[in-house]
Amino acid sequence: MHISLRRRGAPYGVKLAESKLTAASPIERAPLPEKVIIALHQNIGAPCKPLVKRGDKVLAGQKIGDSEKFVSVPVHATVSGEISSTTMLVHPATGQLVEALVVTSDGMDKWVDFEARDDIDMLSVEEILKRIREAGIVGLGGAAFPTHVKLSPPKDKKIDTVILNGCECEPYITSDHKVMLEYGKEVLSGLNIIRKVLSPDSVYIAIEDNKEDAIEHLRELLASMGLDGNWEMITLRSKYPMGAEKTLIKSILGREVPIGGLPLDVGVVVHNVSTAKAIHDAVFEGRPFVERVITITGAVKNPKNLLVRLGTPLRDLIQNCGGMDGEADEIILGGPMMGISQFDLDFPVIKGTNCVLVKKNVPINERDCISCGRCLEACPMHLMPTILVRYVKAGRYDACKEAYIDDCFECGACAYACPANIPIVQYIKVAKSELINRAAKK
Repeated sequence: MHISLRRRGAPYGVKLAESKLTAASPIERAPLPEKVIIALHQNIGAPCKPLVKRGDKVLAGQKIGDSEKFVSVPVHATVSGEISSTTMLVHPATGQLVEALVVTSDGMDKWVDFEARDDIDMLSVEEILKRIREAGIVGLGGAAFPTHVKLSPPKDKKIDTVILNGCECEPYITSDHKVMLEYGKEVLSGLNIIRKVLSPDSVYIAIEDNKEDAIEHLRELLASMGLDGNWEMITLRSKYPMGAEKTLIKSILGREVPIGGLPLDVGVVVHNVSTAKAIHDAVFEGRPFVERVITITGAVKNPKNLLVRLGTPLRDLIQNCGGMDGEADEIILGGPMMGISQFDLDFPVIKGTNCVLVKKNVPINERDCISCGRCLEACPMHLMPTILVRYVKAGRYDACKEAYIDDCFECGACAYACPANIPIVQYIKVAKSELINRAAKK
């Protein structure tokens, strides 16, 4: 095994105030919730159908929803108890209504039996992928794309590089940082499973330079674990949105993902550190994905990093952190740049939730564009945000398509850099929604 260290940066993006209030806070286990609300659609892909009905008794880790579609993953009960009801939720990312199962806890926390394995060399790639799929793992960096699908590239797409994404560039969020520090061995074990499945030529571990403790910790673990292959640590300059897949690939490899393409089109697969940890838990321990580390931060009395059962209401987490502080009136799932406002405190934690940010909403007055070009300089995808906004205001949605609006991953760097306070990302979201609706009507 070869371990080397290189430093890289990116010429685009923006430098943000980090506001990492929980950087020194160890992970705490959140109290067992009295009830959990398990949405049946928590991934990019097909929703699940319920496998249980009202009144059924369930164990923690029991599969309670699944789909026959390839691009989908099952959902599991995260506490033991009874299916007490069903409900409908507004999904924060899509705005669509999704069905959910309510499990009332019996307080016993009884689990299904796990099938642990000591040596993955005894498992075929197909068996590993089956374990990952049955565990319900999705990308935990925010996209929630089914992990077994991402690890099953088309035969004509040769994957020569795997990148482990330890860049947590958005302000406030520290959950991945703490996972690297407290579950580093499991993270690297999961990365080694990814390496076994894809057989890449190169494996990179990318971490920003503001996380020196995580860099050193993982480097020491690599040296002691005796893993096969070449592993290269890449220290990246802390700049937003360094953690975006396409930004990482460009910064580390100099490769540009084609317009409308995916990382696999340039031979690369990128996985988040929390995803790698979940892969280890599924393959070695047989544990389904039922809990994750979440940062609860902002205007709460005691910001924390909590290990939380999926389905836990947001209200429970905020109360566990001492409640809201001062005049806070907004809840954001995620960080301040790409997070989504949530109006319901009883909304549950879903698989893609990595942070709950509590803040005071400050109204912003939009002014006319002054053509300064700062949004162009900040855009990591080299788009022209000002042109997109003009097209949206004129109702020229087809022109937005021609201006590559689909390549925007809504990082918000353009809006942050805009001195006129134009909510550029909101305009882009309106255009994308309109284009989707038009395509559905054809």
